[in-house]
Parts: sequence; C-alpha cells; structure tokens
Amino acid sequence: MIRKRKDAMAERVFRTTCTMDCPDTCALEVTVAEGRIRRIAGSADDPVTAGFICSKVSRFARRVYHPDRILYPMRRVGLKGEGEFERIRWDEAIDIVAGRLRSIRDRWGGEAILPFHYGGSNGLLGEDALDDYFFARLGASRLAKTFCAAPSGEVARAMYGKMPGVAFEDYVHAKCIVIWGANPKVSNIHLVPFLREAKRRGAFIAVVDPRNAFSRAEIDLHLPVRPGTDLPVALAMIRLWREWDRLDAGFLRRHAKNVEPLFNAADAWPLDKAAREAGVPAEAIETLARRFADADPAVVRCGWGTERNRNGGRAIAAILAMPALLGKFGKPGSGYTMSNSGAASLDLQEVFGPMSWNTRTLNMSQLGRILTEPLEPPVKALFVYNANPVATAPNQNAVLRGLMREDLFTVVHEQVMTDTARYADIVLPAVTFLEQYEVKKAYGNYVIGGVQPVIAACGEAWPNEAVFAALGRAMGWREAPFTWDTQTFLEKISGALRAGRSAVSPAKMKAGLVQRFDFPGERPVPFKTVFPLTPDGKIDLCPAILGEEPFRYRNSQDKTHPLQLITPSSPKLISSTMGEFNLDRLEITLHPRDARHRGIQSGDRVKVRNRLGEVHCYARVSDRVRPGVVAMPKGAWRKISLNGQTANALCPDHVNDIGGGACYNDARVEVEKLD
Repeated sequence: MIRKRKDAMAERVFRTTCTMDCPDTCALEVTVAEGRIRRIAGSADDPVTAGFICSKVSRFARRVYHPDRILYPMRRVGLKGEGEFERIRWDEAIDIVAGRLRSIRDRWGGEAILPFHYGGSNGLLGEDALDDYFFARLGASRLAKTFCAAPSGEVARAMYGKMPGVAFEDYVHAKCIVIWGANPKVSNIHLVPFLREAKRRGAFIAVVDPRNAFSRAEIDLHLPVRPGTDLPVALAMIRLWREWDRLDAGFLRRHAKNVEPLFNAADAWPLDKAAREAGVPAEAIETLARRFADADPAVVRCGWGTERNRNGGRAIAAILAMPALLGKFGKPGSGYTMSNSGAASLDLQEVFGPMSWNTRTLNMSQLGRILTEPLEPPVKALFVYNANPVATAPNQNAVLRGLMREDLFTVVHEQVMTDTARYADIVLPAVTFLEQYEVKKAYGNYVIGGVQPVIAACGEAWPNEAVFAALGRAMGWREAPFTWDTQTFLEKISGALRAGRSAVSPAKMKAGLVQRFDFPGERPVPFKTVFPLTPDGKIDLCPAILGEEPFRYRNSQDKTHPLQLITPSSPKLISSTMGEFNLDRLEITLHPRDARHRGIQSGDRVKVRNRLGEVHCYARVSDRVRPGVVAMPKGAWRKISLNGQTANALCPDHVNDIGGGACYNDARVEVEKLD
C-alpha cells in the first residue's frame, strides 16, 4: 500500500495538444511517473475533445518507447534499403550534412537539393518555418505539398477566400447534414457526438462515399457513388434545384458572381444520366437534393476523399457551391465545413523578415519521376522530415528505384526507423510531440494548441528547428534565426499568430493550453460574423483556377483492370504514423459480389495488380464497399505486405489539373486469388 501511495504521489499530469494531422486538434492530459508516460487521455474540460481521444494517440507511448525508435545520429554502412547504420555524434552528422549540401550546391546548383516533408507533425515551429528559411537561403528546389488538400485548398481559396466554416459544435442545429467524401468515425471522431445529437433532434443525415462506416440507425441515406463521379452527382442536384425554382436569387445577387457557367455545366447532367454514371439510384440523388433544399439550417461536411481523382478539384467546386445556391448561410449549423485553417493567420515575415525563394517547384506526388527521370539539374540530395514517402507517395516502385541511387545523398530526420529511413545515408533522431514545445494551428476545431514536453527527449532526439538552426550555423550563415533556441522561436511564432481577432498568448502555448478564437464569438457563423475573404468579398462560383473548361468531367474506367481502388484512412494509422506497431496485416476489402465472381473468401491470400505494381495481401469480404470498388488502407508499411509492396505501389502519379493534387483514387486494379 505504501508503494502504491508513493507511485501515486510521484505521478504528474501535463496539459498539451495533439499535433497529429487531424481536424480535431485534441486537448490532452498526459500522466507521467518517474519520467515515463503512463497514460494519454483527452481533456474532459475541453468542449470538443470532451474527455475522449482516438485509440491511435492513446497508444502513442508505444511509439515513444518502441524498439525501432531512433535515438542518436547514424551513418549508413550497408547497402541502401538494408537499414544498416553506425552511430555517430551530432556535431559529426551536422558537419557531414552541411558539407554534402554545400558541395552539391556548388557543383549542381541549389535546385539539385530537394526538401521533402508533409504532415508528420502539424506544428508551426517544425513545418514551413525555419526549415523554409534554411532551404530558401540554400537556394534549394521548392516542394509542392500535394498528397492531400491541394485541389480543395486552391478551390476554397478561390471561391470563398478560405472563409471559416461551420464549427463542429454547431452541427447539432442542422436539420440536414451531408457528409461528402469523409469518414469522421476514423479521421474526425469528435464530430460524431454532434452528429448523433443532431440525429436525436431529428436531422436528416446522408453520406456520399463509396464506403459506408455508419449503421442504419446513424444515418438516413447512403449514396455509394463510384470514385471520381462526385461531380456529375453534384451538378445533377444543382440542375434539379433550378428546375424546382429553389435557388436563392436574392442571396446570389448580393453575395456571389459567375453563376452562369455552373448552371451551363449542370444542364449537361440530367438526373438519370448522373445516376448511371455514378452507379446509384436516381431516386436517391433526388431525395438528397430535396431534403437538403427543404432543410433550414443545412450543412455539407466536405472531406478530402472527394479530391483524390482527376475530377476532384472541380467536384469540390460544385459541392462548395451548393449552400451558396440555396442561401444556406447566416445561421449556426448552416453552410459547409472543409478546412478551417484560414481562420488563423501567421505572418512569417514578422518572424523572419522578407524572404525570397523563387526556385523551381517540384510536385511531391511525382517523387518517383523526380528521382528516376531526366531532370535539369538532377536531384542529388533529398532531405526528408515529417514524412515517409515510401509508404505514402504514389508509384511506390519508382520511388524505391530513386532512393536506391548511389549518387543520391539522402538525409532522414525521423522518430522511428521507417521504410524511408532505411534508404538514408544519414539518419537524424527526431523528438515526438510529447518531447517538445510546439504550437498547433487547428484546421477543423477552432483552437490554437500549445504543446509542451511531458518527458525529456529520448536518447539524443532533436526538434526540427534545432536541426535547421545547427545546419545554418554549420553553413557559416550569420542570420539571427539560426541563433535562436526553441523558447525564442516559440515566442516569436506565437507573437505573429492570431486566432481570428485575438492575439495568441505565448505563455499559454508554453503551458500546453489552448487559445480560443474571437470572430466575434468563439465559433463563426458564415455570412453573419464571418464573410468571404476574397478580394471583392463575394463568392466566386466559377473561379479562373478551374480553367477554360471549368466543370469538365473525365471518365476513367479501365476494362483491363475493372476494380477501382480507394486508399482511405484507417483506425490504426495517421497516414503512416504508428505503422511500426499498429497494423500487423495488410488486407484488401471487396464487395461480396466481386469476391464471389473471383472465387475469393475472407482470409484468402490475394494478388492485387495493375501496370505499376503488384500487392500480395489478405482478402476481407464486406458490403461496406460498393460493388466495383476495393479498399486498402493508406500508409501501411511494407513489412505487413506479403511481398513488400503496399497500396501506393498501385496508385498512379498523374496529378489533378487544379493544385497538382495526388490522384490516388484513379488507381484501377484486378484482384486474383494467390496460388
């Protein structure tokens, strides 16, 4: 009893914020005893986190203490990909990296160096800040970050200026909710309680998605469209509203422009034609159109699954136009929600001063081409952080061929030995969000989250800003940002950040607390307290970014490979984070009809193939996916595949016309039973 009392007294609970790539941005309470993490839980006093978190983050301590944790700098001693390294000192590692980058720049030019990073940590200190300052000073190539949200971000910016959307808490007021191309049960779990409360109050809830994660008791309608056919469905609904004379002409006259091209495009999609193309009943589309038009308030939760095909950017434009056409704004719970990142503003010029970076831009979704096809100058150095491209970049086999190049100097700053880190020449140990100070700008929930270390950094792990400051000094650069420590950097970033009309408190950020917004009020009401941030303050329903054929639709069926592969989020992984332990078997989900036609049963070993690759895995038969569609989780690591290839080996590396976004869901495959 005495021992338990001492252990209890030794425990301390820290407040902090989750930095994972998720709209929820949870407020956390982390229990630590004797310097080790004992429990990670959601803060009960936060109105959105409400005391619960996803199982992924609740188990994050397994990553912190995992046997594959990278604890010190290392240099490759074996062949690329074999994962054989020797330990070196930090000063030695910094000198090697700075020396190689300098020599490559001097011989090939700065553009021969490519930084590669994405959402491994959504913190403001470790992403697009001092790292950008370093690579701009080096004259490196710029990276177009296109794995997710590139087309939707460009469209939302052009149409609404990224106006803040409906807050999660206000969904309880909606009488009709359309969840389009999203699965909040996996990647936005704190929206789910508000959906359930809205349903209890009588809301009509519809899901438009090739998969369905909801029960019949939770939703009223599931529209299982074929991947890539969201655009015809949205245009058919718009055509119906015109036929029914349901458009809000007064709202459009006051607040919108360029509506005629949208109407012209909708005229090409009568209801029956759109239903045939999408593979859904015409009466289901009509029901959805009628219920959304009749409801007041009504809201669309538009997810990023919609954009991951050639038609994605234009589909997003048609979907985001829907509430405007019907005047569904001005009340809590009415309008749309996509990314709310535009609600916060960060002036990096206030932090770093003027920064010029005008080199070429390379699209991350085409990393395989960048590393294997002729390019002038060629990429001779790749610096990877906050990312695991082997597990996430399209055309995985081309990426692997590129990483095998002996003339490519690869640096990976990482927490654990990922599939990508195994191909590095130099591996640098990175802190997790539980070992660092950070600032997290939410893109769903309306908070700015402070992050504080709850334990000391494991081994010799460093945060990103410390690495780039050290590299800048090793390059001989004397600019002030390369002399700042993390505390100074946090204060400067916090001071340049605003939460709506509110300044952000550096003290709150250091203490791991959250800063709420003022719009006025903690939650915005579109067209009442917030308005479009476009130059003229109006919604542009056909912005120039959509091109000369603004609502062009392209059918991408493939008779040789008749099944459409989607690679959605899973309950086990945040993109590829936690793939070291949290997913131990790779499965592909088929509809019973498709499985029966191929003689496949749950548990069978199968081969999924197309022209780009071949994945061997296990079959799972379920009617959660529609006929003609198969699903394999994104971000899986190669070790859980039967042949070392994963879903992105089958995904093409062509990109969206709008924003250059990845087209993962354009993958067409065939599935066969393995002998």
